[in-house]
Amino acid sequence: MQEQATPRELMLIDGKQTPGASGNFIPVENPSKRGTIVAEVPSASEVDVDVAVKAAARAFETWKKMPARERGKLLLKIADAVDAGSEEIARTIAQENGNAIRTQSRPEVKNTSDQFRYFGGLASEIKGTTYPTGEDVFTYTRREPLGVVAGLVPWNVPVMLAACKIAPALAAGNTIVVKAASDAPIGTLKMAKIADKFLPPGVLNVITGPGQECGMALVNHPLIRKISLTGSTEVGKLLLHAAADRIIPSTSELGGKNPQIVFPDADKDYVVDGVIDAVRFARQGQSCTSGSRIYVHKSIFDSFLQRLVTRVKKLKVGDPLDEATDMGAITSRRQFEKVCAYIEEGMKREGVRLLCGGLPPKEGPLAEGYYIEPTIFACNHDNWRLAREEIFGPVVVAIPWEDEGEVIEMANDTNYGLAAFVWTHDAAKGMRVAHSINAGWILVNRGGAQILGQPYGGMKESGLGRENSLEGLLESYTEIKSIMVNLAFPPKG
Repeated sequence: MQEQATPRELMLIDGKQTPGASGNFIPVENPSKRGTIVAEVPSASEVDVDVAVKAAARAFETWKKMPARERGKLLLKIADAVDAGSEEIARTIAQENGNAIRTQSRPEVKNTSDQFRYFGGLASEIKGTTYPTGEDVFTYTRREPLGVVAGLVPWNVPVMLAACKIAPALAAGNTIVVKAASDAPIGTLKMAKIADKFLPPGVLNVITGPGQECGMALVNHPLIRKISLTGSTEVGKLLLHAAADRIIPSTSELGGKNPQIVFPDADKDYVVDGVIDAVRFARQGQSCTSGSRIYVHKSIFDSFLQRLVTRVKKLKVGDPLDEATDMGAITSRRQFEKVCAYIEEGMKREGVRLLCGGLPPKEGPLAEGYYIEPTIFACNHDNWRLAREEIFGPVVVAIPWEDEGEVIEMANDTNYGLAAFVWTHDAAKGMRVAHSINAGWILVNRGGAQILGQPYGGMKESGLGRENSLEGLLESYTEIKSIMVNLAFPPKG
């Protein structure tokens, strides 16, 4: 019997699907079935990057002149088309990055179409202002697109995070070259090819391949006028250097080690559910906003953790395509081994209690993929690696506290500043604590994810700039040009 060929998904460059100059391909592994290849994608070279960026630069000259309202209408059509193809994209996401289809992959595709719909509606809101400089002088500003945008997306929410760069960039009149996530590029390619049906060639381009080979070539290309990254703090620093060398703007949403503060009045089952949501267990903890440092008041520490452990143990870990699954698989072998190393270190550390989870099983269904069960450690302090470093897995550390000022100080004692969560029935107290925490996105009595329209981004080493909002569209994807017109010209007499 003839062996079935591995499917291939080609890059999108200048409106055409291409295997790239080298003809080399890289495999994309299914993390729920070790060694199983979902598909192969091209390994882009510097040559492919150059072709893609130059195509985007040519397309920019026409695209920027299209009326903003017309660009918006095209984005609305893309949103409808993504909705129509949502199930195929969702199944692709589940297979390539391990996110459960019911809890994560379908909602991700819904958020993707919402991105296009939201920014399609905002396109006509890109406006300038006028200034009262006298009867004879007309002074005004225009918001103009920057040019070719380099968009770099991670593997944890690959399709939605690609859309959150593509949609505002295109709405503002820019063109874009997206570097898809190496471990999960297929869903992004499928989404982009749907969008490309409504766009002029070259407006949207997607390349695939290792970051060193094509990612750095992209951000260092002389025609790139803006860098937008969602990724690790380490990669963010490299890209900020690249942006600084050429003095171009950069938006970066980077890592986080986000605190959750639970007050004594919050020892409730519904708060436990919110805390679980904030940890992003449903995404295997693979989220920059994961609330993985849980500070629980000493008076309820044991009772709250008992509730938390009981609830977490009910989460079903398994096949991402199974409708009953709550948690899928870690996206790659590399990340799986990294998370396991953290867990092993925690299990060996003196003074630390393992409340649930631990190292993955060596046999059985969960051993067939990169599965890790929800893992909760308890410790009397947060001065150790697992409580300070971003693990990016389903691992949390619970720490007791007594004084409000002390817990705020602990929450802020980090290089990160992306997100935070506060749980209390006292709204005034919740807001007071939220105002005291050094983070860009803070939720009080809510564990859910971002809402379109609310500016989102980090402080400190968690990034620069804001996304997902009108403010993000204007500040990140346009620049202001000031114009003065002398109306009294030529002068009389």
